[in-house]
Amino acid sequence: MIILALLVAIVISLVNAAGGGSSPQAAPSAGPVVTPSTANAGGALVVGRADAPVRLEIFLDYMCPFCGRFERANAAEVNRLVADGTVRLELYPLSFLDRMSSGSRYSTRSANAIATVADRAPDKLLAFNGALFASQPEENTSGLTDDQIATLAASAGVPADVVGTFAERRFESWVASMTDGVMASGVNSTPTVRINGTKFTGDLYTVGPLTQAITSAKAG
Repeated sequence: MIILALLVAIVISLVNAAGGGSSPQAAPSAGPVVTPSTANAGGALVVGRADAPVRLEIFLDYMCPFCGRFERANAAEVNRLVADGTVRLELYPLSFLDRMSSGSRYSTRSANAIATVADRAPDKLLAFNGALFASQPEENTSGLTDDQIATLAASAGVPADVVGTFAERRFESWVASMTDGVMASGVNSTPTVRINGTKFTGDLYTVGPLTQAITSAKAG
């Protein structure tokens, strides 16, 4: 009996580590709101030096095609500016486009995964963020499966033990709460970008304008 119990425990552990084949149709998590360790009081996942001269806020949804366009135009520059200490990046992964994923809650599932990485492997956050957009599904589809999200995370260098916790859906309640708070504050579209608290109204989809605005903000 002891051996049998051990075998069952091992199988359950392996299933959980692999995501358990969990269905993307799973009901929303009703658990307590658990905040990722790198999130600030406003609900952003923070990347970069605390003393960086420019604070860049990006409100996004991983199902949003315009967010994908923004990412393709600006990711390389934003990542460079974070790395050189110019920018402290604050990402808000929203879930308001769950309604555009055929009932699969793709926005919530992808945001939960990114929050998990921010909590447990923050040095891989930008790489995983880029991987999600590089494989972004179209609106009005069920989006990526849990297994596909896990594979993207692994390809971005997220450790296996972190990927294995995606299925716990630990941060889904936080995603829902943060999304409600952001929308109540007046942010009603994605991508929305702010530089030092001021909304950027320039071209979001061409290389250059955002970098120029950040450089100007740094200069004071």
